[in-house]
Amino acid sequence: MTRGTNGYNILVLPGDGIGPEIIKEALKVLDKVSQAFGTRFDFTEALCGGVAIDREGAPVSRRTMKLAEEADAILLGAVGGPKWDNLPTEKRPEKGLLDLRIDLDMYANLRPVKVYEPLANASTLKREVVHGIDMIVVREAVSGLYFGQPRGVKKTAEGREGFNTMRYTDKEIERIVRFGFELAMKRRRKLTSVDKANVLETMALWREVVQEVAKDFPKVELDHQFVDNASMQLIRNPSQFDVLVTGNMFGDILSDEASMLTGSIGMLASASVGGKSAMFEPVHGSAPDIAGQGVANPIAMILSAAMMLEMICRSPEASQAVNRAVEEVLDEGYRTPDLLATLIDHKTFSLSDTVWNEAGDAVKIVSCSEMGRLIADRVRVS
Repeated sequence: MTRGTNGYNILVLPGDGIGPEIIKEALKVLDKVSQAFGTRFDFTEALCGGVAIDREGAPVSRRTMKLAEEADAILLGAVGGPKWDNLPTEKRPEKGLLDLRIDLDMYANLRPVKVYEPLANASTLKREVVHGIDMIVVREAVSGLYFGQPRGVKKTAEGREGFNTMRYTDKEIERIVRFGFELAMKRRRKLTSVDKANVLETMALWREVVQEVAKDFPKVELDHQFVDNASMQLIRNPSQFDVLVTGNMFGDILSDEASMLTGSIGMLASASVGGKSAMFEPVHGSAPDIAGQGVANPIAMILSAAMMLEMICRSPEASQAVNRAVEEVLDEGYRTPDLLATLIDHKTFSLSDTVWNEAGDAVKIVSCSEMGRLIADRVRVS
């Protein structure tokens, strides 16, 4: 990655729904990072998703794609919404996201899952089950069932038939698995590969390639799990996982399952990396039902920006400062409404209200912009 003339060249794609709101708070935090650490950014904003369809006729225009190719990194808010649900699949907002991943060959989708101690009671699982969870799902993002050909719906003598093709080459498997092993070497040195090798030939090849790549990483403990068992283990004993690597469809499902271990999908960041550029975005969607109300949780977007600081800007200190700021704000009892769903569900509440959690601690409900300000204020050089 090269740096821009005056700093890192960052393409900002606010997108749809709550996307513009949470992007604004992430930029607020990055501005504080710039002040504290001297990291410079060149921000360029463009359209992506439904708003791009409305204004430019496509979920990602040629201009936006060119900007993406020239960027050091991309910050994406969220795309989609019911307004565009009836469009053909190839013209829907989500197609813009897939086009970016494919055209820029961002083959590795990373989804960290960490339970913050102040939020452990927000999980639907017992505190003792989710305590200490710190894993990352490495999902292959540009091949597999979602992209394999042929695909479609055709008419037969018996009626309509829908079909999709799961395919992987050994090279596609090798690069995502090697990425997972290299990541495991930087963490707790345990890698779990998830497949369905007992019934799918594609997954049998996946397991063979994993075993071959494992020979280059003798210090990493390797575990194979079938996807059905892995989905059960995520609920039964999630703390066993460190790095979990898998294919596109399985990774899509398992990462969403893992997200709920934290108590709120609004806490989960993600990155798509490995190719010509890198894209950082929250795991959650555009949440059109709360867009414009000032109640969206910006933390996942802010943590995605923190991933960018570490992976693209090569500034782990700045990334740690942002993560530390998030923890401090949560420790001090500040919450956006989604983090208090069990306390305020079906109740009338106002921003700045104080409520009490299950442990009897006072927590304060804050807006999207206030949460961003609180986190930015706590970013500092340690």
